[in-house]
Amino acid sequence: MAVTLVNPGGLPEIPIYRQVSVATGSKLIHVAGQVAWDAGATDLAAQVEQCYLNVGTALAGVGATFDDVVKLTMHVVDWRPELMPQVVDGIARAAARLGVTPAAPASLFGIAALDVPEHHVELEATAVLD
Repeated sequence: MAVTLVNPGGLPEIPIYRQVSVATGSKLIHVAGQVAWDAGATDLAAQVEQCYLNVGTALAGVGATFDDVVKLTMHVVDWRPELMPQVVDGIARAAARLGVTPAAPASLFGIAALDVPEHHVELEATAVLD
């Protein structure tokens, strides 16, 4: 495996991701920001779930999985801390459907808008393969 996920001592342990990823592979993969085009979902949790499923599809298309992901970046429209349970719910639902635990280091950014008013979230990923 090209990626090792670590929670170094002295940093907080976050249940849904690790603080550091160490990649030793030779093929770098960038997955464009994925939105819920194909879901028809309007609530945040469903859109987060679909974004993760779309990232999984993109990774599979190049022979990768969530085990190869070194960084996830999520952009959420009109972010407020009280939305976090919906984000976590969407991640958990996607993880259950994919049979994985996407735990790579992650960042979440609140933004004003995405390309289409119906989109509430966009997820991009970086992965490394041997």
